[in-house]
Amino acid sequence: MFGNSHIDARLQTGARKTQGRVRLATLLVSLVAGAAMLTACGGDKEKKSSQVAAKVNKEEVSVHQINFVLARQQGIKPEQKDQASKVILERLIDQELAFQKAQEEKIDRDPNVVQSIEAAKREIIVRKYFENVAGQAQQPNDTEIRDYFDKHPALFAQRRVYSFQEVTIEAKPEQVEGIKAKLATAKTVQEMLQMLQADGIRHATSQAVRAAEQLPLSQLDNFAQMKDGQVTISPTPPGLRVLILAGSENKPVTLEQAKPAIEAFLTNERKRQLIEAQQKSLRASAKIEYVGSFAGGPGAAASGAAPGLEPASEAASQ
Repeated sequence: MFGNSHIDARLQTGARKTQGRVRLATLLVSLVAGAAMLTACGGDKEKKSSQVAAKVNKEEVSVHQINFVLARQQGIKPEQKDQASKVILERLIDQELAFQKAQEEKIDRDPNVVQSIEAAKREIIVRKYFENVAGQAQQPNDTEIRDYFDKHPALFAQRRVYSFQEVTIEAKPEQVEGIKAKLATAKTVQEMLQMLQADGIRHATSQAVRAAEQLPLSQLDNFAQMKDGQVTISPTPPGLRVLILAGSENKPVTLEQAKPAIEAFLTNERKRQLIEAQQKSLRASAKIEYVGSFAGGPGAAASGAAPGLEPASEAASQ
């Protein structure tokens, strides 16, 4: 965290140093979005001096750097700000000393370091670009929120809290169908476990309580129709997962209670859709040529979530 703040301060003076350091400053200037927040070159000398928190050899640690780091700390109360600023300053001084020594040893010219800086620069810029795209999403209105509420009773008006007994089974792909067929004949959970034990199939049992919004949205309607004692079997990467509904409790929520979660969900969905549409548009308007060992065309993961952005959550309420 302190690395980005420290880089920002270096940009203000590094650009005026020897030619060798100009190259480093040029690379680092793009590493942190928001570099404009830092001290501008030139200006009134007295004003610049007032923004210096410490001088470390021939370099400076600025108040802007401290504030940049401080703004990204969570849980700091107003009355703790002064003390926190002093702690941050000491750490920035330690970092500045290490940075100066690293430059003396020409670590900044190491090919891996330069490549890492470039990769970070691209990631930050792309992240900011897609944040700007997502920022164009419109907030859902009351009618849209009500419509979503009405169309998903299992999440809201008929919401339940489920108690599951889970059996995780390790199986090879060719064993899955046979195990499923055998387990389907079991009348009780105990009988099911005995079958697995007798066949030497590795398995583990656990219990979990899940509210409707904590279940996969695509499967929620199926869970909502389950009655106590019913079983569902689904494939998983290691084999199979057996869920037995041990019990459930009705815990509906009102539209007023659900409104913030629905609004957030619909907004995130719109952001995701805007990002996907923009990615498709960028690809459609670009000339992309695969060469060398990639000449066969795009890989399976050629298109996916925007770099640096998490996909929208499936759950309407977290």
